[in-house]
Amino acid sequence: MQDLTSLLSGAHKAAAGASSASPDAVRIFGVTLIGATQHNLHKILLTISFIAVAWVIAWLLREFLKLFIGTRSGTRFQFWAKQGVSLVVAVILILGVMSIWFDSPARLASVLGLIGAGIAFALQRVITAVAGYFVILRGKTFNVGDRILMGGVRGDVIGLTFMQTRIMEMGQSPREETDKKSWVRSRQFTGRIVTVTNDKVFDEPVYNYTHEFAYLWDEVSVPVRYAGDYAAAERVIHDAAKKHAITADGIGEAEAKRLEHRFGIGVGDIDPRVFWRITEDWLEMTVRFLGPDHGIRTIKDQMTREIIAGFASAGVSIGATRQQAVEPTPGQ
Repeated sequence: MQDLTSLLSGAHKAAAGASSASPDAVRIFGVTLIGATQHNLHKILLTISFIAVAWVIAWLLREFLKLFIGTRSGTRFQFWAKQGVSLVVAVILILGVMSIWFDSPARLASVLGLIGAGIAFALQRVITAVAGYFVILRGKTFNVGDRILMGGVRGDVIGLTFMQTRIMEMGQSPREETDKKSWVRSRQFTGRIVTVTNDKVFDEPVYNYTHEFAYLWDEVSVPVRYAGDYAAAERVIHDAAKKHAITADGIGEAEAKRLEHRFGIGVGDIDPRVFWRITEDWLEMTVRFLGPDHGIRTIKDQMTREIIAGFASAGVSIGATRQQAVEPTPGQ
C-alpha cells in the first residue's frame, strides 16, 4: 500500500513538473497543445513576415529588370533574368527560414536528416524535376525561344520553372509519322501550350534545333517523268531554292566563317544542291537547302509554286503513279 502511494505521488510530481516546465505553453480548455508556445508563435509570425518581405523583394527585382528589358519580352536576357531572380529569392527564403527555426547546428543537422529522408522517399519525382532544372541551366540544354523536342513534345520553349518547362507545341512534317495526335501537317504552331516536367532530361534525349545553330536543313522532292528534260528540271528546282532559301551570299561572310569554324560547314555546303535518285516510277530530284528556324513552310510553299510554273514553261512533266490513257496517233 505504501509503495502504491509513493508511485502515485511520484507521477503527480512528474506531471506537475512537466506542467511547470512550459509556463508559456498554449492551452485550450485546459489542454496543453504540444509545441504551441509563445516562442513558436513568434517564430511563425516572423516566418510569415519574412516570406512576405522576400516576395516583395522578388517583385521589386522583376520591376527593376523591366526598366532594362523594356519591350524585349521573351528574349534570352529576360529568361536568364527571371531565373536569376527566382534562384536568389529561393536561397534567401531557405537561409532565412532555417535561421529563424534552428539556432543549434546539431538540432538543424538532425532535423534536416529526418526531413531529407522523408522527402527523398515521398517526393522522388519532384526532386528529380528540380535536379533536372539545374541540369538544364548548368548544361545550357536550352533557353527560352529555342525549338526543342522534349518528352515527345516539339515546339518553342516559352517558360521554365523549377519543376516544369512550358512549350508552344508545333506540328510535324508529312515525312514524319511519329506523332498521330497532331492535326497540323507541318512545323507550325498548333496553338496548344504543353507543360513537361524537367525530369524528362534524365529519361530521354532532349533535341535542340536552334540553340547554337539557328537554321534548319530541309528538303523538297519533285518526281520527274522519265524521258523528260532533266537538265531543265534541275535548273528550275535549283533556281527556286536559291531565290528563297539561305545562301552563302545572303548569310554574310562573318556568319559563314562561324558556321565553318563551329560546325564544319563549308561555304559551298550552304548553297542549295539538287540530288538525283532513280525509282521505279520516276526520277526523283531532291533539293537540300538551309532555312531559318521559323518560316520554313512559307519558303517551301514559294519554292513549290515556282517549280510548278517553271516546269510548265520548260515543258517538263511531273511524275505520277496514276495511269494515264494514251490516244493512238492517226495513221497507226
